[in-house]
Amino acid sequence: MSAGDLFAAADPLRPLADRMRPRTLDEFVGQQHLLGPGKPLTASITAGRLHSLILWGPPGTGKTTLARLIAQASNAQFIQLSAVMAGVKDIRAAVEAARGARARDGRPTLLFLDEVHRFNKAQQDTFLPYLEDGTLTFVGATTENPSFEVVSALLSRARVYVLRSLTVSDLTGLLRRALSDGERGLGSLQLEVEDAALELLALAADGDARRALNMLELAAGLVEAGPGARRLTLAIAQEVAGGGHRRFDKGGEQFYDQISALHKAVRGSDPDGALYWLCRMLDGGCHPIYLARRIVRMAFEDIALADPRACSLTLEAWETYERLGTPEGELALATAVVYLACAPKSNAVYVAMGEAMEDVAKFGTLEVPLQLRNAPTRLMKELGYGRNYRYAHDEPDAFAAGERYLPEGMPDRRYYRPVARGLEIKIAEALARLRAKNDSKGAS
Repeated sequence: MSAGDLFAAADPLRPLADRMRPRTLDEFVGQQHLLGPGKPLTASITAGRLHSLILWGPPGTGKTTLARLIAQASNAQFIQLSAVMAGVKDIRAAVEAARGARARDGRPTLLFLDEVHRFNKAQQDTFLPYLEDGTLTFVGATTENPSFEVVSALLSRARVYVLRSLTVSDLTGLLRRALSDGERGLGSLQLEVEDAALELLALAADGDARRALNMLELAAGLVEAGPGARRLTLAIAQEVAGGGHRRFDKGGEQFYDQISALHKAVRGSDPDGALYWLCRMLDGGCHPIYLARRIVRMAFEDIALADPRACSLTLEAWETYERLGTPEGELALATAVVYLACAPKSNAVYVAMGEAMEDVAKFGTLEVPLQLRNAPTRLMKELGYGRNYRYAHDEPDAFAAGERYLPEGMPDRRYYRPVARGLEIKIAEALARLRAKNDSKGAS
């Protein structure tokens, strides 16, 4: 495909989003952190210098268009493949086409692979020899973190550029351009548009230019011809934009980023931030049972004995959701999240368990002290199992002062160190009294 064919003439049967695809860098919307004046990528495109790269960003931010513009500026043959449908056979065909273009007229070839993260390691490795010998310049597009989804050998040969979601201002400007463009857009319809309607469409698009233009095209089709001008009203925009969900990829990086944000907001004692991220995940389609499980984990990791009610309350919220379902049960999860965010914080048990696990690995299979062993048989009693065990309830204050419960040969440990917050203030005071008794017993 020649560079001139990359942006075909307007065709009314093509979707508006495809017709409005930018044909020059001046028409490109957003990404000023990459394409602003003096930026390295801008200079590279303007100079026609090809280099392999990975474009990482949300849907509708211009990854495919940018690849086309790079090919156009370099007068390169543009070959587009989708990792959803392409295989090794398609890559070999692209390589042959690239060799043919080079042999005929010395033209370079840019191979654009959409959704590169869907290729497995062996498929991605197929590109490497052809990047090394210059047969192909590779441009991959992905919505997933390349660190996890692209093999290191390919990453080392391609520079990663991170594209950002488009702002409401970016999208509003794009929609106005589409409404006024008589060649490729909707200018021939001569629509009047309420500002509030345009802003709503831009908001509902959630940073996605393709989604914004698709909604605008649908809204334009709903405008009824009246006695006067054709008008795209807020009511029409609401009808088109209703029911849209924010971006959320179950199992993708956005999923883990958002659950991380929820957990950190709870840990940071910010009920508003925690509630926002909970609602973002519910809005995006995250299963509430998954959220219930993670909320219980937060209670035991970050609050625990500082406020034991937090642990029971989260379990009750989980059970309430299972009984009520959506949407009624989601309020129980919200209540639990807000409670956790407001509760006193302690990770003392979490830290203590980690240190104890380290000692388990470090000291190996130490013997259980004889006095701590159970002795259900005569033989075991004869061997000394349970001998000299001090039954705590028979001791003053139900505490066997001076008794040791760690294995022999292991140093004393104090894994659990209560924090000075919530109930752990009282727990720390009680432990201090008991440990003082241990110390006095050892000195006597």
